[in-house]
Amino acid sequence: MAKDLIGTHSPAAHSVVSVSIGYFLQDFVDMLCNQKLHQSWELLFHHSVVIICFSVAVLVHQYIGFALVALLVEINSIFLHLRQILLMANLVHSTCYRLNSIINLGTYVVFRITTLAWMTRWLVLNRENIPLATYTVGTVGMAIMTAMNIILFYRLLRSDFLKSSREAWREKEK
Repeated sequence: MAKDLIGTHSPAAHSVVSVSIGYFLQDFVDMLCNQKLHQSWELLFHHSVVIICFSVAVLVHQYIGFALVALLVEINSIFLHLRQILLMANLVHSTCYRLNSIINLGTYVVFRITTLAWMTRWLVLNRENIPLATYTVGTVGMAIMTAMNIILFYRLLRSDFLKSSREAWREKEK
């Protein structure tokens, strides 16, 4: 599958992507039912894009390998979710929160930014092997995910690192 991200896949790989669609659908419905739209619209949009792209792969039994590469992004989600839990527990000033912030940023760069950059490069290099409609869905999806992830990265940097640096600077000035 590593050599052919378009046509080669195992039944297990197909199942992983299918189950992932189910997860994103369930999370989408949960957010619709339990969160205010202004709090969750970005994640709802993100989930919609993922559901569409993964559904294309599952329905046509192609691009399963590419979808599996996209799931590497979810490794960072572990630390994003832990960050939310620590925020809800009011543990922002704890060592655990600080350590998670550092790991979160590192996994963000490795598993989100690098993966999305690699996927974008792969799409461009394999353009001639991909039908126009599928290529369009893929490139639009990648553009949306890349923009959203750059914005989220900036927010994380500002919230967990730049903000604390400004606060430390202000304390020194007092």
